[in-house]
Order: sequence, then C-alpha cells, then structure tokens
Amino acid sequence: MPSVPSSPDLAHLLSHAERRVVRRLAAVLAEEDCTVEEWRVLSLVGDGRGHPMSEIADHALMPAPSLTKLVDRMVADNLVHRRPDPHDRRRVLLHLTARGEELHRRTAHRVRADQARLLDETDDDGALARLLLRLTAAAGTPLAAAGPGVGADRVTPPREAVGNGLPRPGI
Repeated sequence: MPSVPSSPDLAHLLSHAERRVVRRLAAVLAEEDCTVEEWRVLSLVGDGRGHPMSEIADHALMPAPSLTKLVDRMVADNLVHRRPDPHDRRRVLLHLTARGEELHRRTAHRVRADQARLLDETDDDGALARLLLRLTAAAGTPLAAAGPGVGADRVTPPREAVGNGLPRPGI
C-alpha cells in the first residue's frame, strides 16, 4: 500500500485515513490492553446512563451477534454488567463496573491526548471533525431525496443536519 493515497476518490481517501487513524488508536489502546471494539463500547457506556445493545452496536460499528460475544467477554473480564431496563423489562442496559470505569478513565485520557496531538498536526482548529459530521449527514441522504444540493462539486447537508450548530457550506 502506498504511503499517500494515489486516488482523488473520496471513498478511497476516507478509507485510507480511517485505516491509519484506527491503527494509531489500536496502538494507543494496546498500552492499556484494550481493543478498538472494547474502546467503542467503553466510550459510549462510560457516560453512566446505561445503553441498550442495539444502540451500542450502532456506536461500535458491529453487527449484533459480534457485539454480544464481545460484551460477554467484557462481562467475564468484569468491565461491564447488564441490568434490566427499568422502563422496558424486555431490554437490558449495559453499564460499566468499577473496573470498567477505571479502564475507561485511563484509555479516554490516552485517546484524547493522542487525538489532540494528531489534530494539532493538521492545524485545522476542529474544522476536520465538523466537516466529517456534515459529510456523514449528507452521505446518509438518499440521492433521489437529496435534490439539487448534491452534485459532483457540491454537497449540502440535509436541513436536519444543519441544526447541529455547523455552518452550511458557503456561509
């Protein structure tokens, strides 16, 4: 694989960047004996509110059966525990254990520090993250419904994505 993407194709460029960033994240997490998938679970459940498995699967970018296996391992490692949802007994919510909270605290510190170093190298003052949020929202809009704002040279996020506090392109 070349060190710099050779294609101007947006999907290729994003995939190339994603692989490098995830590889870097994996190296940071390995210092705490944590995987990227475990980190994604910890980072969501770390808010202390408890989350259903379907929400965690979406956040962790994992199919439900794979997530169930991962969570089973995390339960066995005493990082998380399942609790019935008080509003819907058919669902379970995932929470961190004390050991999971400690791992989350340590890994979150390492991840934030590394991401700050990486973003400092881009000198974009957060513009990349804002642009990726807008791109994600725009890419989720079906082409037929996207209308004239989506073309070869211009992507306008759907109206509901603009309410996220980000400026519209060209404004």
